[in-house]
Amino acid sequence: MITAKHLSAGCRRLLSTSSYTVRSHTCGELNASNKDEKVSVMGWLSHKRMDRFFVLRDAYGSVQATIPENSELKRLLKDLPYESIVRVDGVVVDRGENRNKAMKTGDIEIGVKKLTVLNKAVSNLPLLPGVNANERTRLKYRYIDLRSDKLQRSLRIRSEFVHNLRKFLVEKSGFVDVETPTLFRRTPGGATEFVVPAPSPNHGMAYSLPQSPQQFKQLLMVGAIDRYFQVFLNGETEKKTLIFQIARCYRDEGSKGDRQPEFTQVDVEMSFTTQEGVMQLIEDMVISAWPESLNHIKPKSPFPRISYSGAMAKYGIDKPDMRIPWEIEDVKSGIFNFLKKNDCENWRARVIVCRGTGKTSISNSIKNEWKRLIQMNENGRNFAICHPSQKSWFKSVENQKIVDEFVLTEDDVLIVCWGHSDGVYWTLGQLRNYVAEVCGLRSEGGVTAHWVVDFPLFSFEEGQLVSTHHPFTAPVEKDKEMLFESDNQKLLQITGQHYDLVMNGVEMGGGSVRIENSEIQRHVLKVLGEPTEEMEHLLNALSYGAPPHGGFALGLDRFVAMLASDGNPLTPVRDVIAFPKTKNGKDLMSDAPTTLSQKQLQRLVQRNFHAHFYLNFRYGITLRSDADS
Repeated sequence: MITAKHLSAGCRRLLSTSSYTVRSHTCGELNASNKDEKVSVMGWLSHKRMDRFFVLRDAYGSVQATIPENSELKRLLKDLPYESIVRVDGVVVDRGENRNKAMKTGDIEIGVKKLTVLNKAVSNLPLLPGVNANERTRLKYRYIDLRSDKLQRSLRIRSEFVHNLRKFLVEKSGFVDVETPTLFRRTPGGATEFVVPAPSPNHGMAYSLPQSPQQFKQLLMVGAIDRYFQVFLNGETEKKTLIFQIARCYRDEGSKGDRQPEFTQVDVEMSFTTQEGVMQLIEDMVISAWPESLNHIKPKSPFPRISYSGAMAKYGIDKPDMRIPWEIEDVKSGIFNFLKKNDCENWRARVIVCRGTGKTSISNSIKNEWKRLIQMNENGRNFAICHPSQKSWFKSVENQKIVDEFVLTEDDVLIVCWGHSDGVYWTLGQLRNYVAEVCGLRSEGGVTAHWVVDFPLFSFEEGQLVSTHHPFTAPVEKDKEMLFESDNQKLLQITGQHYDLVMNGVEMGGGSVRIENSEIQRHVLKVLGEPTEEMEHLLNALSYGAPPHGGFALGLDRFVAMLASDGNPLTPVRDVIAFPKTKNGKDLMSDAPTTLSQKQLQRLVQRNFHAHFYLNFRYGITLRSDADS
């Protein structure tokens, strides 16, 4: 028996594709060195012409085959629909002067000796791979769309990146890959979770699908899942407890461009570490796992750092795209004071000068859409886009005075925003991205990476104190005593040990050093108004000897979407997921979710009375019992 270790490098490559199959080669690997060889290839019928020439395509490429002029096989090819599965047996022939430089296999073709139809496709296909079709059709017939070069490339980039991640974490860094349960219980804070009614004998109870394996990661640290290894930090040797998991997560929030109801993240957790240790690990992991074919867009390490307050002051957003060269500027003069309302406290006017964008048209319809999006948020403030094509920007001040104030040229666009200070920063942060998108800056190739650090531990949302990251994040050492202050304003001044990795204006992941002290964790939950009864399992665990620990979660779908588009952060994650859902959480291919059968509904009523109320209230599903019949 021949094993992989006895084969040459070339044969090992072949073993991964054609071994264990009945083909001799893939469609994409034949070249002039195979001339005069007898081959057997299989794939999808991609093109045909003159009833003689046709192109066969598989996951690895395509190759042309030619039927002899007087062969009966011409009739078979003539009636064969595109996307039929075909086997070709023949001899590799040099194409001579008819070489096709646009094809990887364009130097040769296969002289057909035998043509076998393995599975005939229907003649009225709803779409062809790689041919433009609307999004709905592509999702409904996803299995056809998966044959396209774009999706083939995306899924293979994803596979390569995940494989490289595992190699780095397991082989180089000594991590232990641990699977955690999908059926769990509610986690306080964060997103809305999917609920699963529990079967007998747990009547009236339900599971929650985890929005992340956060609690399990910490519990594993308490459990000393110990694959120790030596790592050098600041010249000192430390031992750490290390685990990771490529985890499926669920959030009942509807689907949007950068997130699906179910998604994948790379979760990493370490004991006896620091914020610096985790951040260095993640940098090394990302650089090591970066696909070799995309080295031309790999960011430089070490990644720069910016504080949360610095990011908000300069860019108006906590995940700035650092490829955009514009920053927020204070208006030092009173040139825009005519915009001020007397009843507005903490009023400010600020601007962004978008250098070099004056030649880009920004229509009124685009501006109105920006206004609509910004007004949807409570932080939205009034703004004006001063484009050089406009004769008058404001009625109360001449254009030339504004031009002189901010040293504008015909190539510049000025964004002006005014109102309450915090909202002004937020609005300008959104507009900075919008203008950059219209100008094409955000879709340019290349990747810049940086860390955002020093986040506030707590924030206010809708008048309520919430965790900026999650309730398990530890404060920095100097602020620990402030946790026990009763004044919310002082609590808002606490800095958390939380860190986000941002690439091209997208938060690719975040992490923190965790609270390892049970009493402090209990206190934080009470401060946030979260019932501690739901967290007794974790609080107890922390009281039984929990090591200092911290971790990170990388959004795999978002990261791969950026890789597959050469750095474009606007690429939706559904382009790198084999079977994604729509924005409404619908799987158009299988038509899921579906209505429950009467038998399923009856079983729910019998085993879980409380499910009747919950399903009706949350999802509008009415359960009917025998008594209702």
